[in-house]
Parts: sequence; C-alpha cells; structure tokens
Amino acid sequence: MSAVQKLAGKFIVIEGLEGAGKSTAIQYIQNWLIKQGLVEAQIALTREPGGTTLAEKMREIVKMDVQGEQLADKAELLIMYAARVQLVEHKVKPALADNKVVIGDRHNWSSLAYQGGGRGIDLSLINEIKQVALGDFKADFTLFLDIEPELGLARARGRGELDRIERLAIDFFNRSRAVFQQLVVDEPNSVSIDASQSFNQVEESIHTQLDKWLESLL
Repeated sequence: MSAVQKLAGKFIVIEGLEGAGKSTAIQYIQNWLIKQGLVEAQIALTREPGGTTLAEKMREIVKMDVQGEQLADKAELLIMYAARVQLVEHKVKPALADNKVVIGDRHNWSSLAYQGGGRGIDLSLINEIKQVALGDFKADFTLFLDIEPELGLARARGRGELDRIERLAIDFFNRSRAVFQQLVVDEPNSVSIDASQSFNQVEESIHTQLDKWLESLL
C-alpha cells in the first residue's frame, strides 16, 4: 500500500500552549505530506475554535472582552464544543469522507487542557459533553508541541497584543500543560515534541514522528 493510500482520510491534530508554534508546525506537516506524494488539493486545514462561518462567530465570543460581563467558565466550555461540532460536521468529516488528510490546529485536547486543567472544570464532565457532542470521533494522530508557558507567552507577546485567554495568569497555563502532558501518556497515537528547539529541530522532530506513525499504518 502506498503512503498516499495509507494517509487517505486521516485526521492529524496539532496541540499546544500559546506561542508553541502550531501554525509553523502545520506548514511542516504539509511539506511532509507533499513529500509522501499528496497534492495540495488532498490536504485540508482547520482551526479551533472556528473553521466555519458560525464557528468563527463563536471564536469571536470566546476571544472578546465584554465590559461589565465576564464569560462564565462553563459557558466558555459549551461554546467551544458548539464550535467544534460545527467544524467537525461541516468541514472535517466531509473532507475525511473525500479521502483528504485533515490537519487540525487544536481539537478536543484543548478543552481538556484549557477548560479542564486551566479553568478547573471536572474532566469527567468535559468527557461527557464530548461524548454527547462528538461521540467516538477523535484524531488519528496528535502532535503536542510542549513548551514552558513563560517562553510560549513571550513568543505570543512578540506577535502583538494578547487576547483574553493569553492574558491569563501563568498558573493557568502550567495547569493546562500538565493535562496536555498526561494526555500524551494516555493516548498511544500521539507524541510530544519539544517546541523550545530551533525551527529546524522542531521540523526534523515532527517529520521523524510522522515517519514512524506512517510506518505503523496498515
């Protein structure tokens, strides 16, 4: 079976804290897929929250500051899942059914890490909501870009003004990171990449892990 046949209909997700370099990593994955023989039309890119007209509106709600009214933690969680359902049903699943490879900038792990670890919402409750919203749907392979929160946020500040999430206390991101790290331990089809490395080293690490994953596919 060729690499293109093995990869058809696969969902690859990049996860990580702010400033981990997810956008750059997605470019590395695209380059790797093209080296395997795919063309750009066989690759679909998504981001969370967002990716559809309605989901992008929900992203705006999560990111915005509203004078005199703070978004409740559970409301934030539910908006994230509403946006995720819109994306999965209208973009991700159709692309996978068309045998495309989908590269996702965040997916379900971000809710477990940010709303679970960071906000302190019970992980079992989040998993129940996930089951209602998505059932057993999940990524085929997840790459977690691991980075110290201080370094990641310094990188994020270098991009410009921080949004509502990025301005949260460092402890929020330390708790989120701990959940991400545990998820990698618990999920066989996932790897952790040291995102504090140079761009070339990160790219080499990603390509190496993707090569290993491809070899494991039947």
